[in-house]
Amino acid sequence: MTNGIQRQELSSPRYEYGGDDQIFVELSEEMSFDANFAAQAITQEIRDRDLPGIVEVAPANASYLLRFDPAEQDPDDLIEELKELKEEIDITDYTWEARVIDVPVLYDDPWTHETLMQFRERHQDPDATDLEYSARINGFDSVEAFVDAHSGAPQMVTMVGFVPGLPFTFQMVPREDQIEVPKYVQPRTATPSRAIGYGGAFTAIYPVKGAGGYQLFGRTPVEVLDVDQELADFQESMVLPNPGDILNYRQIDRQEYDAIRNEVEDGTYEYNIGTIDFRPEEFFEDPHGYNQRITEVLNQ
Repeated sequence: MTNGIQRQELSSPRYEYGGDDQIFVELSEEMSFDANFAAQAITQEIRDRDLPGIVEVAPANASYLLRFDPAEQDPDDLIEELKELKEEIDITDYTWEARVIDVPVLYDDPWTHETLMQFRERHQDPDATDLEYSARINGFDSVEAFVDAHSGAPQMVTMVGFVPGLPFTFQMVPREDQIEVPKYVQPRTATPSRAIGYGGAFTAIYPVKGAGGYQLFGRTPVEVLDVDQELADFQESMVLPNPGDILNYRQIDRQEYDAIRNEVEDGTYEYNIGTIDFRPEEFFEDPHGYNQRITEVLNQ
């Protein structure tokens, strides 16, 4: 393992129109911390400046999308302002308040296990479980060691989408330590809600039951989407994770899973959430030490 994270030099951004009321900005053709942190910083600055006519701001892994009212904002003028904003922001000097959210996970749970066994003919390795396959192709000697690696460092929410409330998270470790797995050869037609899936270098939490193609690692008893906003932590939004938040996937056993799930279902569960001033430069310099400081806020 390296002590720091090698910085990625980004190419010139690509600005494109999306119909009459959207602008898409690609900061890089590949995902990196530099690209995502730049997308986070730029979109947060856009919100802070309260630019006229901006209807929606949506950061993604290495890009962002703006929806605007063409009666209030000229797209060419907006693009020029975005170009100036890109030049003004240096992510090494940028800081944002990030929530750190504890996400308990029952790895190799019975529900995702039953599901993945039903779809072995759609998988790269029909004779292995998703965890066994993922551990093997990443060079781990056991599933237990692989699970320790997946839960061993916090993960940044890089974007939310595909279906409402689905967070894509990127493990905050140097590139050479990243876990990588392919999606299924052919997607499943079923995936349990709250399943913990993995595809490429991203963990995703399935907010609702549905189709899916990510490798299945486990299930969390907590919700990331509460349409009726019945739980206390969803009062401001029906979606819990936001881009820029940090999720800490924590291994639990079946007893703790059932206890938490009972609290969620009766509406009394309270999420363990801390906050930090996230500083990209400190993370780049010492990711492992900085990650330890990040997770410590959950114990305060």
